Amino acid sequence: MKPFRLLFVLLISTLSFSQEQTFVEEEISVSKFIDGTLLKPNENEKSILAIIIAGSGPTDRDGNQNFLKNDALKKLAKSLTSKGISTFRYDKRVVKQIRRGNVNPNIMFDDFVSDAKDVITYFKERNTFKKIYVIGHSQGSLVGMLNAKEHVDGFISIAGAGQNIGDVIVEQVTKMAPQLGEAAQKVVDQLKKGETTTDYPPALASVFNADVQEFMMNWMQYNPTEIIKDLDIPILIVNGTKDLQVSEDEAKLLKDANENAELSIIENMNHVFFEIEGDDLENSKSYNEIKRPIAPKLIESIIRFINP
Repeated sequence: MKPFRLLFVLLISTLSFSQEQTFVEEEISVSKFIDGTLLKPNENEKSILAIIIAGSGPTDRDGNQNFLKNDALKKLAKSLTSKGISTFRYDKRVVKQIRRGNVNPNIMFDDFVSDAKDVITYFKERNTFKKIYVIGHSQGSLVGMLNAKEHVDGFISIAGAGQNIGDVIVEQVTKMAPQLGEAAQKVVDQLKKGETTTDYPPALASVFNADVQEFMMNWMQYNPTEIIKDLDIPILIVNGTKDLQVSEDEAKLLKDANENAELSIIENMNHVFFEIEGDDLENSKSYNEIKRPIAPKLIESIIRFINP
């Protein structure tokens, strides 16, 4: 073999070795509804497991939806596992149904709570991890919170609402279209009473469509501040200053409800964990920019919280 060719082969071998994964990957079916990916560091000793719960909509284990590809949850999982923390992330049950073409129109918020409970129970019974933490993103913050009283050693909320979801919707509608704020409030008041309604402007149809009202009523039963105040485990609350969907004020409400919780406000981080230096247009576009890295301070905050 010629010297330059040998040098080339050695270089490729070195690069391949240096890029070897520091974790093992396992596909797991927890139940007939839930499939996910477990990442474990290569080390043999029992590690800590972080279960990642996705936000609203038909969000898959990587943090993506049909027309939004950013891999936010996948990047979060890999970043944590590269630091020695095992992670499990899973597709929401509606994702599996969409892929099979048989979506259940009667899915309730409580179904997501039940799925998260099944995931936690599954890993608790396997007894292969010394501690289990739950990381809930956006809607997943409340889902995780509702499951954090049992079999969980710590809870992390990322971009989780502090207000009841009905109040969040009214606030968002009023901010975007002030003339519709009063109408949104009337609908929310009805739903909070457990009553459906068709009395809303056409402009609000996408928010209060009849198909989602039962789901919304179920979701509105829960007040995050009331739930988090009863958690007697380590809690980390994280929010970004560039989050277009959940303001840092929501994180402060959660912190105020539990004085023992830690609060981490990350400068320029948006709802999908990216650092945004520009305006709202850059922010919105980033939701579909898969090559962006997630904010290093997010990983630092979580690692410091789990491994103080």
